Amino acid sequence: MINLETPKKFRVLVDQAHQVAREIFRPNSRRYDLAEHEYPKELDMLGALLDGMNAGGGEGAGAAGVRRSKIADDGVNRNGSNMSTVLGTLELCWGDVGFLLSMPRQGLGNSAIASVATDEQLARFKGKWAAMAITEPGCGSDSAAIRTTARLDGDHYVLNGSKIFVTAGDRADLVVVWATLDRNIGRAAIKSFVVEKGTPGFDVVRLEHKLGIRASDTVVFALTDVRVPKENLLGDPEINVEKGFAGVMQTFDNTRPLVAAMALGLARACLEETRKVLTQAGIELDDDRPTLTQSAAAYELQRLEADYESARLLTLQAAWMADNRKPNSLQASMAKAKAGRSCVDIALKCVELCGTLGYAEGIDGAGLLEKWARDAKILDIFEGTQQIQQLIVARRLLGKSSAELK
Repeated sequence: MINLETPKKFRVLVDQAHQVAREIFRPNSRRYDLAEHEYPKELDMLGALLDGMNAGGGEGAGAAGVRRSKIADDGVNRNGSNMSTVLGTLELCWGDVGFLLSMPRQGLGNSAIASVATDEQLARFKGKWAAMAITEPGCGSDSAAIRTTARLDGDHYVLNGSKIFVTAGDRADLVVVWATLDRNIGRAAIKSFVVEKGTPGFDVVRLEHKLGIRASDTVVFALTDVRVPKENLLGDPEINVEKGFAGVMQTFDNTRPLVAAMALGLARACLEETRKVLTQAGIELDDDRPTLTQSAAAYELQRLEADYESARLLTLQAAWMADNRKPNSLQASMAKAKAGRSCVDIALKCVELCGTLGYAEGIDGAGLLEKWARDAKILDIFEGTQQIQQLIVARRLLGKSSAELK
């Protein structure tokens, strides 16, 4: 029997994350939306708090990794770090997505390191803030088409290329860079390397101005003969045609449910504020009555709430599978695709339902709906676009390879 309630051991975490979102993220959301590229100083204390929780063995809302090999396969149902991170992320993004992406030492690169790093690497990079650099000017959704190269030269790899749309790239201490060991081999030669900021030849070209998530910095990197120690390669250094790229892609099994949780947090914020606005406008919202017997606005809101709930359940399923040693690539993509699309649909429809209040620029409540509508779009794009997620789902369900179904 499936229990749909929040696991008891995570209820304190969820309450704390919601309190942070309510007291820190939400009140400062508009300020840092207007002051793009200004670092939210309020996050320093929160980052230190999360570090303390992690050091003490507590469950935090930070970057967790899929490390199934260390979990005993004894048939016991587990709700572990993936579930706790998803639940915490959802609550924090109810406050502000850009703030979540700006939290020190909780970047997507940290998830990559947590997922595939060795024990030695985990110890060496502990306490560092890591961004992740995948996308290139000529390579977006097709990660296998990466052109940035990595050439072994003695005890170092030499990296050359460029990366765009790197979240937290300017503020992070480390950047996990995807590069190919041999362009002729294809996806099997793709590896990820941890590059420390300040490494000669590793330069920030520009900070991007964006539609949404303006509290978070997004940068373009140029890599010119960047020398990275061999010990900074994540995963197996050997090129394995059968398995090589799959090891790198394992990171997405963890991060895609997290992005889905981000979308869910924003969508829930939109729905709650819209329900308040409609109630204050005198529109009766009765969840016990059939939707077809209610007003058009009430019907539309309940339809959106049902869409949100389906995305939430898919996301929890993907996180639970990761915690219980079950392959979850299909479910991770399903959750990301559903939550990303639902988030955009919900945000735009809530703006429409609230009319002038939805379009107005304010610092709280319905005044943030227009900002949330702008923030929503990226959640349907990064970590694999809507179209790519549907393609992955189709391949999994039909048993087709990437070469057979493009």
